[in-house]
This record gives sequence, structure tokens and C-alpha cells, in this order.
Amino acid sequence: MTVGGDDVTATGLSALGALRPEHADYGAGELIVCDRLVRIYTAEGIEVQALQGLDLLVSAGELTALVGASGSGKSTLMNILAGLDAPTAGTVRVAGNNLATMTARQRLLYRRSVVGFVWQQTARNLLPYLTSFGNVELPMRLAGSRRSERRGRAADLLDLLEVAHCAGRRPDQMSGEQQRVAIAVALANSPALLLADEPTGELDSVTAASVFGALQTANASLGVTVLVVTHDPAVSSVVRRVIAIRDGRTSSETLRQGTGAAGGHAVEYAVLDRAGRLALPRDMTDALGMRDRVRLEAEPDHIGVWPDTGKRT
Repeated sequence: MTVGGDDVTATGLSALGALRPEHADYGAGELIVCDRLVRIYTAEGIEVQALQGLDLLVSAGELTALVGASGSGKSTLMNILAGLDAPTAGTVRVAGNNLATMTARQRLLYRRSVVGFVWQQTARNLLPYLTSFGNVELPMRLAGSRRSERRGRAADLLDLLEVAHCAGRRPDQMSGEQQRVAIAVALANSPALLLADEPTGELDSVTAASVFGALQTANASLGVTVLVVTHDPAVSSVVRRVIAIRDGRTSSETLRQGTGAAGGHAVEYAVLDRAGRLALPRDMTDALGMRDRVRLEAEPDHIGVWPDTGKRT
């Protein structure tokens, strides 16, 4: 297979684990840096390449949506960023932490202090026998925070996310508030990065809007960087940056000038990766009948791309 322009075998992928010297400054200053990220799973002798040289940069303070079809690699990427999985090759850094070289203990500390995670299923976010207040306190207790500090922090977070009235309720005594409490739990130890995997996937439109509003509040009020995987067009249409993943690589981005109810003016960009590969949006190539190969022409200020009308010989 080819990764970043180099022919390698699956057994030799570990040699790509470190940044090449000429790219040592790639992503300097960014909160999330994925450089030619590869993840291969092997089951019953069959290799599945979930990530195929993915490049990604996310700045501190961004609120970004991640979209892609089932099997595109977005969940694999989220698990790696959360410290729940490790890449096969390439480099991934979050807030200066190199996730590819972490020990088990370092990975545990990373999950407790650097990153927060909100799952789609509420049962994975909240302990059923604890109240909302107890659930928010628990990560701070495990991190060794003093009682007065964690009680004050828990109260502040529940108030910020407008679920202070649920402080004494267990998960089964709440309905639409569960995911907002889960966001408070994920924010308990003041992470630099908050990851949310389809947090509105099982909710009605009104409740989903309140959950996304909580993510916006956390981003704006606490400055936490938020990366959310979503299929919800109501979410992806109001964030400034939407990143699409296809076939294990970032394929396109949509950037909006201003956000709000109208969504702002959106511009779609294809992503040019470190190896010079460009994935054109499928709806555009299908409309023009582009397949197999396209014709290129260099212009003074752009590159022209046309369908190939010549016959092969």
C-alpha cells in the first residue's frame, strides 16, 4: 500500500510512526495535529484500513463538526483522539501530547485531564445510581480534587448548561436533560478538547437543539475546543467549519462566514493532503461524468479540472 507517497507493507508501518525531519514543524501551534494517520485492524487474517494517511489540523477554541458515511473512519479517528485507541502509523498530537507514543498510565491521565468525551448512548455517559451532581463530581474525585473545589465546579457547570434543577436527580429521573448533564461530566476536569460522538442522534429536534446549544455555550464560555461527529444537518449547518471524511482521509471542508439561524454564507473546499492528493466531491464529479481520470491544465491563478473525453489506446 502507499502512505504519503511511500510504498510500505502493513508490517513496516511502524516505521512511519514519527514525523519525518522535514515535516517536524507541521501543525505547530495547533491543538489537534494528525499527520498521515493510519489505523489498520486485522481480523481473521483480513486487514481493514480504517484510516489511510489522514491529515487534520484543528486550532484551539474551534467548534467543528465531523461528517462522513458509515465506515468512512470518523469514529476510528474520534477513538484515537479520545485515547481509547492507538494509531498503526503516523503522528497524532492533542494539546502537545503525542498519543502514538503514550504508555498505558499516560493514556489514562490524558483521558482524565486533557480530553472529555460524550457518547451518543446516555448509559455510557452517566452512572445510573448517582445523581447528576454526583456524576459531575466523580471525574474530579478520581483526579484527586479537593471536596470544596469539585462541589463548586459541579454546581457551576450544571448552572452554565441550564440543568442546575437536575442536580439531585438520577438519570432515570431525567429525559432531555441527560445529554446536557453528560456534557457537564465531560467538562468536569477542564479538558482542552471536548469530543462528542453523535450526541443528538437519539433525540428529537427540540432536545437536540438544546444539546447543541450546550456545546456552543461550553465552547464560548469556557474556551474548550469542541469536535462533534454528527449526521444532524441542523448541527452541521450552524458551525463555522465542517470536515468531511471519506475512505479514511479528510476529503472536503465547508467554511461559513458567520453562523446563526440562516447558517451564514458557506464555501466548500477540497482538502489537499500532505502527499498532494485531492478528493473531489462526489456530487460534482458525478454531475460531470468524471471517472477514472480527469484532464488538468495549469492556469496563472488556478488549476483547471475537466472530464477526460479522450479514448484510451
